[in-house]
Order: sequence, then C-alpha cells, then structure tokens
Amino acid sequence: MAFLHRLLKCRRNAAAAAASASFLVLVLVFSVLLAATRHGDPPAIAAPSLLGEEEPAGASCEAALRSLPDHAARCRYLSSPRRPPCAPAGYIDYLRLFYCGFGRAPWLGGAALALWLLVLFYLLGDTASHYFCASLEGLSEALRLPPAIAGVTLLSLGNGAPDVLSSVVAFAASSAEGDAGDVGLSSVLGGALFVSTVVAGVVAIVAAGRRGDAAAVTIERRGFVRDVCFLLVALCYLVAVLLTGTITVWAAASFLSLYAAYVLLVWTSHCCAGAAEDDELGDGSKKPAARNSDLAAPLLLDGDAPPPLPVSCNCKATTPPPKTFSQRALDALHAPLYLPRRLTIPDIAAHRWSKRYAVASALLAPLLLAAISCPSSPAVLVSAAVAGTVLAGSAARATASTAPPETRCGRFPWLAGGFLMSVLWSYMLARELVALLVAIGLVAGVKASLLGATVLAWGNSLGDLVADVALAVHGGASGAQTAVSGCYAGPAFNTVVGLGLSLTLAAAARHPRPYAIPADASAYEAAGFLAAALVWALVVLPARGMRLDRVLGVGLLVVYLGFLGVRLGSIGASGS
Repeated sequence: MAFLHRLLKCRRNAAAAAASASFLVLVLVFSVLLAATRHGDPPAIAAPSLLGEEEPAGASCEAALRSLPDHAARCRYLSSPRRPPCAPAGYIDYLRLFYCGFGRAPWLGGAALALWLLVLFYLLGDTASHYFCASLEGLSEALRLPPAIAGVTLLSLGNGAPDVLSSVVAFAASSAEGDAGDVGLSSVLGGALFVSTVVAGVVAIVAAGRRGDAAAVTIERRGFVRDVCFLLVALCYLVAVLLTGTITVWAAASFLSLYAAYVLLVWTSHCCAGAAEDDELGDGSKKPAARNSDLAAPLLLDGDAPPPLPVSCNCKATTPPPKTFSQRALDALHAPLYLPRRLTIPDIAAHRWSKRYAVASALLAPLLLAAISCPSSPAVLVSAAVAGTVLAGSAARATASTAPPETRCGRFPWLAGGFLMSVLWSYMLARELVALLVAIGLVAGVKASLLGATVLAWGNSLGDLVADVALAVHGGASGAQTAVSGCYAGPAFNTVVGLGLSLTLAAAARHPRPYAIPADASAYEAAGFLAAALVWALVVLPARGMRLDRVLGVGLLVVYLGFLGVRLGSIGASGS
C-alpha cells in the first residue's frame, strides 16, 4: 500500500514537472512559427476572387490561404462568412486572431499561439492528474474493485484521459475538417510510439545505471509478454483497418471490444497467479505473497488495493508563513487557470477540502454542463440553474466545514460529480487544443498529422516520462517493474480505447455508410516504427534474462530517432 501511495503521488506531481519539460515543446512550436513568418508569404497563385465571387467548389481553406498575397487579404478572407471551415471549431478563431490581430507583428502572434499551446497542455494534464485521477481513485475504492481490474480500467483511464479525449475530439471534428482526423490518429500512434520507445528506453537506461549489471532489475516475464503481445495484436488490427480505408460501426465496435478481452485476460491471469501461489506448498500453507510475482495489474501491484481518498486530517494546525511578493504574484497569475475548475469540479480530497468551494461547485456544475451541451436553449439553462440551487442547498446542509463526507454513500455522489465534471473540462480543453494545433499547422505550413504525431504526442506523454523515470529512480525494483509495465499497458489502452471509441463514434454518425479513415503516410510510418519497437523489446528482453539494461534502452531510443528522421526527411522532400 505504501508503494502504491508513492506511485499515485508521483503521477500527480508529474504534471508540474511535465509543465517544465513542456518548455521544450513551446520553444519548438515558436521556432516553427517564427521560421514560417520570417520566410515570407508564399507567392500568390491564380487566386480566385474570394471576396467578390463564389468560392469554387472543392477549394480548401488551406489552398485559399496560400493563394492570397499578404496577411490583410487573408484576414479579409477569414472574415468572410462564405469560406469553407479552416480548422475545428474552438472557442477562439485562432487563424482570424493570428492574421487579423497580429497581422503587423506575426512573430508576436506566433509567440502568443505557442504560449497558449503550453497553457492548454498544462491545464489538460493538471485537470487529469488533480481532479480526474482523484475521482477515479475514490470511485475504485468506493466500488471495491479488485486491484487487477482497477489497474486496467479506472487507473488506465485516468492516465490516458488526455490522449483518449484528444482523439475523440479530433475524429468528431473531422466531419467538417479532414485534418482534424489526421491529428487524432497521429497523436495516438505518436504517443504510443513515444511512450514505448523514449519512456521505456530511458527507464531501462536509468534502472541499469543506478544498480549495475550485478543487481540488474528483472522484469516479470508473463505480464510483460502478455501486454506487449496484446499491443501488437491491436496494432495489426488497426493497420488492417487503415489499409481498407473505411470502417463500419460494427468493425469499430469490435476493435473497441478488444480491450474487454484484455481486461478478462488480466483478471484470469490475476486469479490463476493467486491460485498457483496458494497451492505451491503441499502442506496446505500459503506461500508468502511475492511483491513482484506478477504484473496482472499494469499500474497496480498485486495485493495492493486502491487507497481511499483522505477524508479527514488530524494534523496539528499551524500558521502558514506569510507569502512573499513573488508568491502572491504567481498566485494572481495562476488564479484564472485554477478558479474556474475549482468552482465547477466537486472535490472531496482532504487537503483541498473547502465547504465554500463544495457548495459553489454544486451550484455551478449544472450550469456549466448546460452551457456546453445546450447553450442556445433557455429552458435547459433555467432547469440547470434550478437543479444547481437545489444541489447547493443540499450540499450546504449535508457537509461539514472541517472535513469532507466520510461515509461511502455520502462520498459517492461527490466522486461521481467530480468524475463527470473533470471529463467535461478535459473534453473542452482537448477540443481547444486540437483546434489550436490544426491552426498552427496552417500558419506554419506543416501538416497537422505531423504536429499530432510529435507536438501533441509529446505534450500528452511528458507526464508519463517524468512519472515513470521517477518510479525507476526512487521506487526500487518494484518501481522499475511498474514503470515498464505502464509503458506498454498505457499505449494499449490509448490505442484500443482511444482510437476504438473515436472510430465507433465517427462511424456511428455516418451509419449505415462506412466512415472514411483520414490516414496518410505518417500513420503508417508511426505504426511501422511502433511494431519495430515492440518486436525489439519482445526479443531483446527475454534474450537477456528479462533484465533492464542499456542494450534495450539504446535500441528503443534509436527506433524513435529513426522515426523522427523519416518524418523530417519527408518534410524536406515535400518542401523542395
């Protein structure tokens, strides 16, 4: 239990560390935008009269923007109501903001878009780690799920929420903007590739460097082979779907159902492992449980139950030291990012408990849900206001000022509400992130699928890198084993559930017609390099006695560098 608590604490703290690492992503995106703006506007090419005549049928927004000579003409075009959609609908029209608001200073517009991209990455990761994961942990304890099932369902959902929601949003937007579907597909495959190569490779190198060959960390064979083989099977299924070019709702649902089969396999493996341990000693006595005997739950150790959320604190009250001016300034900057979520997401964690915020979230959460789902319906908004008032009154009467609810029945509504509202916030942020990324691709002249496979994948996976490396460094042999298992169980969840759910929803919207999958060469390249990385790990690790060493880690990093080289080479070839 103590180790699992450190694991969950490590994953929550990873959001802050990943925010610092995201500075590299910020620099990269700003460099791309700056290079695009300094390169000058592309020459005009037989542009249609976009403002005085009807847009020719089949002319895309990207082609129209490139045909215009300067920022002023592009601003006029983007202000026209007759233009085709350029990017997924977000709450901000980023293309119009860039060309109309920063037309005289495009470098400033590039810096603003890159900075806002970093903020969205931070908000999405922070919402998942502090609110979404907290609700899932509490629900797991309240529902009394076995550790194996909790590890491959709720905990995997908490870790993969940014990737899954980004994919769902992108495919939902691809009905009007084809590039958005490319972003969803490329981001999931790129994230799976990044985690199974860079993260797994760094974990192997760090674990080998800290302990040396004499005391190398040994990974449990059965769980590792099971997870890697499942990911390979799912990848082969996905490639077969991509080769056909279309998918029906039933085929998409069957792909999604693969994860149910995986959960059943994990549960069976967990039960069989427990029975084998119980029967190992012939005199009927039980063998002491080995902490690292099986990775039946990829992110939970056997014998550990998900810890309940702390519901009370007996700590001795102390007066906090006065804040400095710089701390107050940081709090003021952070307040606009913190307060909207704090006021609308129910939260019963003891260290964040506040009755005022609890009552406010009960009042405002229904209003936010109605404003997002039915913003133009006064009846829905009024009903949400009435429901929020009733819930707020009930919360004010049923909760104490000093501690959150302690009973199972008293906590469950708050946990369910926190889960629902954190999903809503994650969906809003993912929607805005995809819209911004497609807009950046149009401004910089870079394919959106490339940005999805790199920038979006990096941003969503930096938390995994920080958390898993920290586990390998500070968690001992158990931490390294859990980190390696997460490097394959996480991508399996994101690939099957993220893409499966996205394809199912997209195909259902077009039923009975099949859904045309927006896949380009980058998707096949990412899938090919991911398969190569999985085969490398599946061959090298058993051949070296399941020991983590530099051979495994360096090989995985070389695979990812090869992927980046191919992608950069394709950019150079298309630009020449």
